[in-house]
Amino acid sequence: MTTSSTWGHPRASLFTDHYELTMLEAALHSGAAHRRSVFEAFARRLPDGRRYGVVGGTGRLLEGLEHFRFGPDELDFLARKRVVNDETLDWLAGFRFSGNIHGYAEGDVYFPNSPILTVESTFAEACMLETYVLSVLNHDSAIASAASRMIGAAGGRPCIEMGSRRTHEESAVAASRAAVIAGFAGTSNLEAGLRYGVPTLGTAAHSFTLLHDTEAEAFRAQVESLGSGTTLLVDTYDVENAVRLAVDVAGAALGGVRLDSGDLLAQAHEVRAQLDALGNTNTRITVTSDLDEFAIAALAAAPVDSYGVGTSLVTGSGAPTASMVYKLVAREGDDGEFVSVAKAAKNKVSVGGRKVAMRRLNARGIATAEVVGIGHAPGNDGNDRPLLHQFVHDGVLAPGWTGPEGVARATAQHAAAMAELPGAARRLQRGEPVIPTEYEDNVTSPAPAK
Repeated sequence: MTTSSTWGHPRASLFTDHYELTMLEAALHSGAAHRRSVFEAFARRLPDGRRYGVVGGTGRLLEGLEHFRFGPDELDFLARKRVVNDETLDWLAGFRFSGNIHGYAEGDVYFPNSPILTVESTFAEACMLETYVLSVLNHDSAIASAASRMIGAAGGRPCIEMGSRRTHEESAVAASRAAVIAGFAGTSNLEAGLRYGVPTLGTAAHSFTLLHDTEAEAFRAQVESLGSGTTLLVDTYDVENAVRLAVDVAGAALGGVRLDSGDLLAQAHEVRAQLDALGNTNTRITVTSDLDEFAIAALAAAPVDSYGVGTSLVTGSGAPTASMVYKLVAREGDDGEFVSVAKAAKNKVSVGGRKVAMRRLNARGIATAEVVGIGHAPGNDGNDRPLLHQFVHDGVLAPGWTGPEGVARATAQHAAAMAELPGAARRLQRGEPVIPTEYEDNVTSPAPAK
């Protein structure tokens, strides 16, 4: 039995929608279930005003794929609820994904209509993955995208993820992982540390101070236990008095103080002046309290050393989903040849055909366009960077994309991808995607949604 501290989930196969299985049943009945098919995950648009998105969750998705099975419990549930017929249950009992998966490296950036993930298999196999693929990519990409904007706003000052109490317990682990990939220095979530090897940090909350008869007793207990390099929370009562007590208790070696309420800009200046006057010029100031990228940017001129971010991060800072979709773009015809297929509904137009993407770079290595070839790789002038990697080959997972190794790889990928983008990508002002998505061979790009 898979435990909470291992990758994946014992019932990843039921993290899906009812209609995936009824589609399967009907496709088995028609005989079309075994047609080779190509599905693509992409976002038609970025959240309003955002300049780029960040791919998050690919490693988690691949971990879950290893556990995407229908065992006795799952099959018994489906039979009892009469979700599907016996023929479909028999097919599900033997299910193991045997196809190919390509996609953007986790941590890379994406734009409207970027082919973020491509799944090639039979219709039956690829259909089973739709809901799971979207639930993971939509959540983690939203968090990674928000985290990346916060890192940009922080201007080199470290950010710590501390939003576990503001979301579902498994979402908290996923959010911690996505934040670190986008550049956060660490997380408060210990399960994320265990699963993915990310740094964990934390000291004390207001309850610890309130537990003791005096603030000085609380500070003394923390310093004696954790060392003078700890960070003391100084806004439980009176900030000025607490800073004085903190220095009295820990001396010049006091590692840091944390501010969690009030006018953070004004308080940071006041506390910095007070610490310097007391001789604690090396004591750092950390600020928390409902920060988002705009609040972080507003503190750029403040003497702040690091930021703790919670609620806004784990909810995508106003964009809790990446709005990705998973569409059939090509399928095998009766003659065995692949044909392109596409949805034509108003405001939900998609482009059919297998996609191959490159990032066009100028002579200085700065991105100028996302170039997508349909049915073939777009031309490369020598500077362009191929964007697709193979994660799964004939059902076998490629090494290096999951677990702690995958997180480290994705973190490095994000830093490299951000270095390629034009400077405008780091601005918080609303605007269009920082580079356009272009289709090669005069293929018409889908019209933007109204």
